[in-house]
Amino acid sequence: MDFLQSWGYWGLFAGSFLSATVVPFSSDFLIVAILMAGGRPLLSFAFATAGNWLGGLTSYALGRAGKWYWIEKYLHVSEEKLLKQKSKIDRFGVWLALLTWTPIAGDVFAIALGFYRVNFTKSAIFMLIGRALRFAFWIGLFLLLGENAPMLNF
Repeated sequence: MDFLQSWGYWGLFAGSFLSATVVPFSSDFLIVAILMAGGRPLLSFAFATAGNWLGGLTSYALGRAGKWYWIEKYLHVSEEKLLKQKSKIDRFGVWLALLTWTPIAGDVFAIALGFYRVNFTKSAIFMLIGRALRFAFWIGLFLLLGENAPMLNF
């Protein structure tokens, strides 16, 4: 807990940012740990959501920078398969952005939204909503259960 207290909200921001990219890390654990260390719920919510959202937008940007040629050449994915995936992305569109917070699949969704050029503004708004709801859930659960939660008593 000393590490979390020394980095505080900026550590939460950085960890949340990294967990929203292809770095395997849990921002859920971080926000609960900050709250357990005495962090203020509203500030924790703001820093975690902002960091995670910007990390998701970074994944979107990485996808946007991708080229079909690179995917075919280096990942050995055929154009036919890319077109099939594009039809799925087109079917769900920006609604997929609501799920970009999910582990593993969320990173793929964010990159795919950028790669297939789904509207940036709408994707960004839906990403923000999905990520904010995620952290609101964890903070609400923490406040509801508090010290009586068996999983929170280390």
